Amino acid sequence: MKFSLSWLKAFLETDAAGEAIGVEAIAATLNAIGLEVEGIEDPAARLAGFRVAKILTAGRHPDADKLQVLTVDAGADINGGVPLQVVCGAPNARAGMIGVLGTAGAVVPANGMVLKVAAVRGVESNGMMCSARELGLGEGHEGIIELADDAPVGADFAAYHGADPVFDVAITPNRPDCMGVYGIARDLAAAGLGTLKPIVAPAVAGAFPCPTAIRIEDAEGCPAFYGRVIRGVTNGASPQWLVERLESAGQRPISALVDITNYVMLAYGRPAHAYDLAKLSGDVVARRAKAGEVCLALNGKQYALDESMTVIADAAGVHDIAGIMGGEHSGCGEVTTDVLLEIAYFTPERIAATGRKLNLTSDARGRFERGVDPAFLDTGLDLLTGLILEICGGEASDVVRAGEPPVGPRRVAYDPALAATLGGVAVSDDEQRRILGALGFGVADDWVITVPGWRPDIDGAADVVEEVVRIHGLDNIASVPL
Repeated sequence: MKFSLSWLKAFLETDAAGEAIGVEAIAATLNAIGLEVEGIEDPAARLAGFRVAKILTAGRHPDADKLQVLTVDAGADINGGVPLQVVCGAPNARAGMIGVLGTAGAVVPANGMVLKVAAVRGVESNGMMCSARELGLGEGHEGIIELADDAPVGADFAAYHGADPVFDVAITPNRPDCMGVYGIARDLAAAGLGTLKPIVAPAVAGAFPCPTAIRIEDAEGCPAFYGRVIRGVTNGASPQWLVERLESAGQRPISALVDITNYVMLAYGRPAHAYDLAKLSGDVVARRAKAGEVCLALNGKQYALDESMTVIADAAGVHDIAGIMGGEHSGCGEVTTDVLLEIAYFTPERIAATGRKLNLTSDARGRFERGVDPAFLDTGLDLLTGLILEICGGEASDVVRAGEPPVGPRRVAYDPALAATLGGVAVSDDEQRRILGALGFGVADDWVITVPGWRPDIDGAADVVEEVVRIHGLDNIASVPL
């Protein structure tokens, strides 16, 4: 699970007594509570040697029609303040433009090339003006990066752009709640590192009846299926904050509608899907696949289905391998104006079995087969709706709900003395109550524990001990001879 520091801080207030909690403290706490940090990417180091620079002049290269010879101001501390000569092939390079210059010695993130002073078709070039792709900041490569007119010439580009560290955390299979950034923030807050911010998902009242009927014909595989239509949307590029969060997680931004569903999945561990309403016919149904049916998935591959698999279909056929991957036929594109949002609860065992049969993995499968929070359907739909209305415009229909998610309370009888006898560390009753409450567990006066829906891994008292001990600190367990 990868996420940026700024994304984490969107969910976790980490300023204590006026001092921000740093990357090292966050990493140490994650490791201490059993969320192993596999790596931390430092953009400041990756972008070392790249500076905000202004093109002063741009003239044609004497021996190459598609190249220009630029004079570039990279700041008073570079070359004694004397402008640098740089050869550039970008069609948008022009006098007066402010961009990003890689100076001699800088390493281009996209390909590892070390920049140096060199002759390009007989003309000396002192570095390279860079595109977004070359710096690993996006897919843009048709021209060099163009910064705002007020960008500080000579500034370190990483500092100007925002050096946002990215954590790479190993999530064990029993912790589906931490397959979303919010779940990781919850664990850190329970460990005393910051305060968890509440999820803000204001309910959006429907402006018209939902024009699409939603039904369930396979309640065993899909106990609950919710949806609503949003009409009049504009599916363009996502805002920069959303692009940056997705890219920090290793996701390629596609379009606002697709990016929003991916964002909610990565932020809250809650997969969902958006269909282009114009490509659907009749009712949308969660049912078993029929022998001989196929699905052309979003990865461009066709999959043969059988009766053991749950699918989302309409009158024309299968559109979605439920809980694993959507289909190409009904995906959202540039011309999408009306969208059907789907958020459902799928039985983990069914998703796992289907994925194995099809040899098909996906981010959605990885979450559904481990168990998502069945109580998060309405909140998830509210989050999706709010983001789409904010970013893409439009108006939302009433919500249609088919089936019921398995949200009955799960309770575990617990004895706080087990922390010492089973866990090997003495933790006060008050501290155990605090830890469990911070993790979302209910603690009755008689120590009957109510398990939150996002923790399907909690089955008995030993699991509760594990929660108490890991948040108290695994390193507090004394090493003793067996």
